[in-house]
Amino acid sequence: MARAFVIVLDSVGIGGAPDADAFFNDDLPDTGANTVGHIAQACATGRGDGAGRSGVLQLPHLARLGLGSAVRLASGADTPGLNVTPEGRWGAATEVSQGKDTPSGHWELAGAPATWDWHVFPRQTPAFPSDLSAAIARAAGTDGILGDCHASGTEIIARLGAEHMQSGWPICYTSVDSVLQIAAHEDRFGLDRLLSLCAELAPRLHAMRVGRVIARPFTGDQGTGFVRTGHRRDFAMLPPAPTLCDWVLEDGRDVHAVGKIGDIFSMRGISDVRKGPDTELMGHLDDLLSEAADGSLTFANLVEFDSDYGHRRDVPGYAAALERFDRWLGRALLCLRPGDMVLITADHGNDPTWVGTDHTRERVPVLVAGCGAGPLGQVAMVDVATSVAAHLGVASRGTGHSFL
Repeated sequence: MARAFVIVLDSVGIGGAPDADAFFNDDLPDTGANTVGHIAQACATGRGDGAGRSGVLQLPHLARLGLGSAVRLASGADTPGLNVTPEGRWGAATEVSQGKDTPSGHWELAGAPATWDWHVFPRQTPAFPSDLSAAIARAAGTDGILGDCHASGTEIIARLGAEHMQSGWPICYTSVDSVLQIAAHEDRFGLDRLLSLCAELAPRLHAMRVGRVIARPFTGDQGTGFVRTGHRRDFAMLPPAPTLCDWVLEDGRDVHAVGKIGDIFSMRGISDVRKGPDTELMGHLDDLLSEAADGSLTFANLVEFDSDYGHRRDVPGYAAALERFDRWLGRALLCLRPGDMVLITADHGNDPTWVGTDHTRERVPVLVAGCGAGPLGQVAMVDVATSVAAHLGVASRGTGHSFL
């Protein structure tokens, strides 16, 4: 019986979104943003040197599956280093949900587009309504909160970490995404206390149509610096309808969640969860390639492209992370069983050459190994779920069409 492995490379967009002009970074539209295309072009001119790598972007396995062709299909962009004849199925997917965020992208890939407009907090300080700030402090057992603004997660803990250590107040911040993030020191504040705080606040935020409350624990001190840990947890709204995960699980199959997939889908339709940094997650994927049962779905999110490099506008770091994944992919493809499908895609863009620090509205690649070769063309994000369901022999309850 067939197996399916869906791997979301968080933020690895390929440009060309037809509505990019309606989405913004620093008051400038995302028109022309292109995560993979611009990284490839930067590497070809030496602007991707650093982080232990140099020269033209080296992604031989992704390129052979059709990544360069997908970029050119989506946006017409030049792709130095990725111009090879594809040996997999390849295409570009377009999103209809009105958000360039993680839940919207993943839900739509899983067959359930968001049916509402997300609430986002204004780009001002304070960013949160006073009653919400008071509720956070009350739930935390503190006299107030720190931050209360739009910020980068690494920047705000560097700026407010020492004050947090002294006061014990949680650091609360947001972005152009529909999100409330709460950072706290694992020892000074307590990891369990932080997770309980976010869980308590989540229903209130979800009622406001805020998509996620994210716990952002960190460690360290003012002298050595503050560092976020791998104990992040997302408290997300439920998807608006049953997803690919539900379809597969309800058919009696296993659904293995790797990375933050369990959080994104609020554990609905999930058999088990494996977490860790991306290098560890690729090890979990190795295990599942060996161990996962026939008929199962493995759904993975590798977040560090986005969290560590996209938001920080780190071109060399992003390029090095892509090359690390490509090396893993080359080994992984050798482990496929007859009938296995590996589908590699993304949830949105985060162009490290772009203005601002937020996600960018882009089309995403659809690269398929194990199902022949040839172009898929322009497809809808919801078509991914329908196609994976068709491969597994599971009935689809979504609106997409199979491209297999």
